Amino acid sequence: MEARLHCNGLTVSVAGQELVKDLQLDIEPGSFVCVLGTNGVGKTLTLHTLAGLRPPATGDVTVCGDSLSTLARKDAAVRLGLLLQIYEDAFPLSVMDMVLMGRYPRLSLWRWPDDRDLDAARKALQKFDLAGLEDRVITTLSGGERERVALATLQVQDPAIWLLDEPMNHLDPHHQLSVLDILKETACNGRVILTTLHNPAMAVRYADHALLLYGDGEWEYGTAAELLEPARLERLYQTPFDYYRNTQGERTLLMPA
Repeated sequence: MEARLHCNGLTVSVAGQELVKDLQLDIEPGSFVCVLGTNGVGKTLTLHTLAGLRPPATGDVTVCGDSLSTLARKDAAVRLGLLLQIYEDAFPLSVMDMVLMGRYPRLSLWRWPDDRDLDAARKALQKFDLAGLEDRVITTLSGGERERVALATLQVQDPAIWLLDEPMNHLDPHHQLSVLDILKETACNGRVILTTLHNPAMAVRYADHALLLYGDGEWEYGTAAELLEPARLERLYQTPFDYYRNTQGERTLLMPA
């Protein structure tokens, strides 16, 4: 199954206001795409629309060659996974039980997780620096640990397309870089990564494409090298940006000027 996300004439609106108008995307396998914009411009609503959690005002979404509207939810979950920005844990599950939930779209009817599924869950927990927390109750974790459990669950789900809403939430600098390294590796393995970020410097470092949302319907999509430059980011955030050099002499878009 080829990981490909396509939308044609997609309009995202709320309360009669068009936040994103006639969005055209054709994201190929191996792409790492960052979505940037100020608060309230529709980043989360756009991800939810692409995931099928809310209908678009106009347009349609195609995942791996099929219209999302025609797919059963289990089939859609094999092709597409969503990391939410906010979690409400209604049940005191263990970390292992929570991560194993990502495996259910790949289980046949009446089949319980077996040793292969448990092994996949353990590897995901190891990858996201959660080894040893398998028996901890999810509600006792810190915010950063809970975020990484959600990422490990998505790793176990292993969808072709990853939609991530602020995956850096609650993470310390070490884990921010570690998670972005994993996501970049995932894209290099043929998946599609589409993630919202609030840090343009991280987007410059990791993304190959960017989607800029302005909140009035306007949007821009293109290569990160083309779009992530000071003039556009100043317009996007109403804040001056400038290039800085790191200790190796590499030019990096680090912070507002």
